Amino acid sequence: MTRIAVATENASVAGHFGHCPTYRLYDVASGLVTAVEEIANPGHEAGFPPDFLASVGAQVVIAGGIGAGAINRFQGHGIEIVSGASGAADEAVRRYLAGDLTDAGSACGGHDHDDHHDHGCSH
Repeated sequence: MTRIAVATENASVAGHFGHCPTYRLYDVASGLVTAVEEIANPGHEAGFPPDFLASVGAQVVIAGGIGAGAINRFQGHGIEIVSGASGAADEAVRRYLAGDLTDAGSACGGHDHDDHHDHGCSH
């Protein structure tokens, strides 16, 4: 079984991994989704969301934009990152499973501020 976590907001892929309200967890077996669970984002404290998703068994994370620190932390856990995704979360997972969704390298920078509107993210 593979577990895919999607950063979500209103059932769509969230533009920013750390600030999304929820994560959707998709359990996949033999290329088919067998279960979906939505969990609240436990908080944006540095390093916590990647560690949290690793603790619930995520092996792949799909998001719109994601900071370099989170990417490094996920890589330390051996978790695949797919950034640059958009649209419905269910569709993003379907595209990933079909091999049609790959990492766009949409890392965000400048996350020293609460205002994320002027730091080069594409959201």
